[in-house]
Amino acid sequence: MTIKEALQMIVDDCECPALNWAVNYAKEGLRLLDYPEALQIQCTYLIGNIGHWRAGKTSKFTKEQIKECRNVIKNYTH
Repeated sequence: MTIKEALQMIVDDCECPALNWAVNYAKEGLRLLDYPEALQIQCTYLIGNIGHWRAGKTSKFTKEQIKECRNVIKNYTH
């Protein structure tokens, strides 16, 4: 999964209450794809806002997909 796919995944799951502010951070991240340093900072904010995101009734994605998405975003901050 690419960083773009990970960000889009969060935007696509916008109905999930656990993502709250994360959706807006992800949308901004998509606009920052051409600016890696700014995107790295944006991903730091994003990581702090997806900690309660879980698979289940309110999410469109599986546990494995969510875990991969988190890892991609977390790795991007390094």
